[in-house]
Amino acid sequence: MAVIDRTDAPLDLDVDDLFGQYRTMFLIRRFEEAAERQYKAARIGGYCHLSSGQEAATVGAVSALEPDDLLITGYRCHGFALARGVPADAVMAELFGRAHGCAHGRGGSMHLLDVSRGYYGGWGIVGGQLPIATGMALSLVRQGKEQAVLCELGDGAVNMGAWHESLNLASVWNLPVVFMVVNNKYGMGTSVERASAEPDVFKRAAAYRVEGERVDGDDLEEVEWTTTRLLRAAREERKPAVLEAMTYRFRGHSVADAGLAYRTKEEIEERREQDPLTRTRASLVTRGVPLEGIEALEAEVEVEVEASIAFADADEAPSVDRLAAGMYAEGSEEQFERMRPGSPAGEEELVFAGGLGR
Repeated sequence: MAVIDRTDAPLDLDVDDLFGQYRTMFLIRRFEEAAERQYKAARIGGYCHLSSGQEAATVGAVSALEPDDLLITGYRCHGFALARGVPADAVMAELFGRAHGCAHGRGGSMHLLDVSRGYYGGWGIVGGQLPIATGMALSLVRQGKEQAVLCELGDGAVNMGAWHESLNLASVWNLPVVFMVVNNKYGMGTSVERASAEPDVFKRAAAYRVEGERVDGDDLEEVEWTTTRLLRAAREERKPAVLEAMTYRFRGHSVADAGLAYRTKEEIEERREQDPLTRTRASLVTRGVPLEGIEALEAEVEVEVEASIAFADADEAPSVDRLAAGMYAEGSEEQFERMRPGSPAGEEELVFAGGLGR
C-alpha cells in the first residue's frame, strides 16, 4: 500500500490529444456559463450546480477511461457527461426537461446519464453513488470482466457513512473501483478544514489499506496520468484506490449561491490565476499551436453551445403517459400488481384530476 502526497506526471500528451482535450474543457466552461444564464431565465428547473474551474480534473480523469469502463458521479455532473461524449444538445435538453435529453427529460441537471457511453449518472443524494459504484465493481468481478469503475464524489461526501462502507467493501473484496474525490475546498458553504478532522482526504485511504494519492486537479496531464495508472491497477490487479484532485469552483455551490458569504472575492481572484483553461491554453501555445487555431476552436465551441440552447428550446416535453416508464423491472408484475396506475400490470394510464396529479 502506498500513500502519496503528490505525483510527478511524466505524461507528455501528444499535441493533438491536448488540443482535443482543451476543446472539451472549453466546451464545459462555456456550457456552464450558458446553463447559468438559462437557469436565471427560468428555462431550467430544479437545482443547477456548475463546475467552472474544475475542467482539468473532469477531463483528465474521463480521458483515462477505456471505452468499456464505467463512470458514476455526484450531482455536479454536466462536465462529466460532456467529457464522456454525451452531445451538448442532449445535455442541454435534459437541463430543460425535454424529451430528447440524455435522460429523456426525467433527470434534469443533477441526474444526467448515458448508459450507452458507460455513464451511470449523476446522483442527487450526497454519497448515494458510492454504494452503487461498489456494486458495479462487484458485478464486473463476478462476470470476470477486466474493466474498472471510476466513481467521482465531492469533498463534502467523505464524511458520509456510504464512504466508509464502500471503501471497506472495495478493499475487503478487492474490487476494481477508483474513488475520485474532487476537492474544491468547500462542501456547500463549509470549508473542508472546518468539516473534516482529517482534511487531507487521500490519507483516509490508509484506514482501508488501499492506495491514496493527491494530485493538482488543475493540471490536466497530471490528472490523466495518475488516473490512468490507478484505473489500470484496478482493471488488471483488482486494486481499489482513492484519488484526491485538488481544484476550485469559481461559482457558488449552486446557481442560487453567490459564493461570497463563506469566502472572499480576493480568494476567488487568487484562484483564478490558476485557471486550468488558461494553463492548458498556454501549454498549447508553448508546444507550437498557433493562436489562430485555438481561437477558431473556441469560436466553434461558442456556436455549438448556442446551438444546444436552440435545440433544447425547440424540443418537445416528455409525454405524460410515459412518466412511469422504467419504474419497474420486467418480471415484477406480480409484486406490483396492486399498485396504483403506473404499474406494469396493464395500468399504464395516468389520470389527472383538475390539472393536478393524484
